[in-house]
Amino acid sequence: MNLPDYTLEPEQVPLQEEPARSSAERDALKAEIKSLLAEKNAVLVAHYYVDPDIQDLAAESGGFVSDSLEMARFGRDHEADTLIVAGVRFMGETAKILSPEKTVLMPTLKAECSLDLGCPPDQFKAFCDEHSDRTVVVYANTSVQVKAMSDWVVTSSCALDIVNHLKDRGEKILWAPDKHLGHYIQTNTDADMLLWQGACVVHEEFKAKALLDLKKVYPDAGVLVHPESPAAVVAIADRVGSTSAIIKAAAELPNDTFIVGTDRGIFHQLRRQNPNKRFIEAPTAGDGATCRSCAHCPWMAMNALENMASTLLSGDNEIFVDPAIGERAMLPLERMLAFQTG
Repeated sequence: MNLPDYTLEPEQVPLQEEPARSSAERDALKAEIKSLLAEKNAVLVAHYYVDPDIQDLAAESGGFVSDSLEMARFGRDHEADTLIVAGVRFMGETAKILSPEKTVLMPTLKAECSLDLGCPPDQFKAFCDEHSDRTVVVYANTSVQVKAMSDWVVTSSCALDIVNHLKDRGEKILWAPDKHLGHYIQTNTDADMLLWQGACVVHEEFKAKALLDLKKVYPDAGVLVHPESPAAVVAIADRVGSTSAIIKAAAELPNDTFIVGTDRGIFHQLRRQNPNKRFIEAPTAGDGATCRSCAHCPWMAMNALENMASTLLSGDNEIFVDPAIGERAMLPLERMLAFQTG
């Protein structure tokens, strides 16, 4: 079956905005944000891909740095009245779904996700209606509206186990939105999966030939790859996994050098936790007209200390989720959480 390709075009991807600030300006902003967090009874949860200063600030202020689901779970279980989510919009929505009674703020509401944008709810509903005999499994990188249409929500760390479980029950799967992650799961489970044709602009940029060429320069390097990458890149990896799994693998594997195929924002945690190891970016199309992300999500880059301070002062950039849609989206999330703890 030929499905439309929902991968974003280069012109749909914003230019990265990397703020230039002195160390004194950075320290002053961090001190201001720490004070505001305490004043507002707020806690900062940050993704591995955001600015290292924000990751450090979360750790220093009693917040949390992790992947999207663990961010939301930490916020749900924390006593703070307000969550400030440094990441992309679907992460703020997931936090709000799990903590509907809390105020959820983001440094900017412009921080989108190419997978989310590449799975419009109206088109996805039509796709689901056309294949109503299939169990709908969606990746966490989707809008609350898409989650509300699903039977299961999964993350890259639990997707294989859940799809294997569904396969063993004889269920056919409609998967969305990432075609590369879907292909990886399909290959490793042999499940009957119909794949939505979306892709992450960061991970799709990694190139197998260039990676093999880089391996010739660093023949003893381990290769760590996120499964949102193309199959030819995944095939070269020594370890394939989620952001948390990549961080874990870097500590466990004996290599002194690693080539890493995911957003370079993760390098801050990799280097902090493994100071004696070397980490090298997996090759992309290069810093030119053909490179849409160059190994860093431009929407993640929109999270900055400046707009975080402004949000805490003003209360702007609040995430709102329709309660009925949020309750419906909670069902597949709870199903996943119960599976993980069962």
